[in-house]
Amino acid sequence: MRRLIAEEPVTRAAPWSLRLAWFSVAAVGLALLLVRDPRAETGPALVTLAAGVAVAVLAVLLAAGAFVRIWQEGARGLRTAVGGLLVAALVLAYPGYMAARGALLPKLTDVSTDIDNPPAFSRSRAADAARGGRLPPEVSPADRALQRESYPQVAPLTLDLGADEAFGLALKAAQNRRWQVIEAQKPGGRIGNGRIEAVVRSRLLGLPYDITVRIRPRADGARIDVRAASRYGDRDFGQNADHVRSYLEELSNLALAVK
Repeated sequence: MRRLIAEEPVTRAAPWSLRLAWFSVAAVGLALLLVRDPRAETGPALVTLAAGVAVAVLAVLLAAGAFVRIWQEGARGLRTAVGGLLVAALVLAYPGYMAARGALLPKLTDVSTDIDNPPAFSRSRAADAARGGRLPPEVSPADRALQRESYPQVAPLTLDLGADEAFGLALKAAQNRRWQVIEAQKPGGRIGNGRIEAVVRSRLLGLPYDITVRIRPRADGARIDVRAASRYGDRDFGQNADHVRSYLEELSNLALAVK
């Protein structure tokens, strides 16, 4: 008499989860290469990145569905589902961190140490070319009020140094921070203020942020104001405030060293 061997069901969600997870790794890796390549268009690269993240989310959902079936029906594929979940989790780790940070930080794309009279970005040909023809728009009073409430520590730096010496240190601080300096105009002339125009890129994605530094002579020294603006997105996830604070800290340390 033959015995019928009941085969354990196999969940198809598990292998699909792993396939999609590895596909998301490839898509995100390609997007990172494109977004950091100055020859590539940033917009399509960001779309590719978002698509890779979306595929990773789908892989997580499929892995979760596989776990449910494995638990309820004893289906095979646990190891494959765990693999899909882990690979997708690695892809989603940094986007998840940034999403959590963005939820806690204000929705701003432009931060300045001078809220009432922010430094104006240069309109020269060199600055315009470095920004890809983009000029950061004027910020609304509501957003400036939001910045005042959210980043009270973002404030001007006053140095008891001459304007020319302060300008030299401001330029060195930008170079130490590895900013791409586009223009550097010494104090003097008709307006009297010095100016530094620069571009700084984020570490992972290499996204550009536009920076302008104003050096204003004073009777007791010089006042340094900094403005940082994002080019992409409707929020900066705190990056502009970080750029301003780290730069002013670098400049303050340089000024202390010369005393």
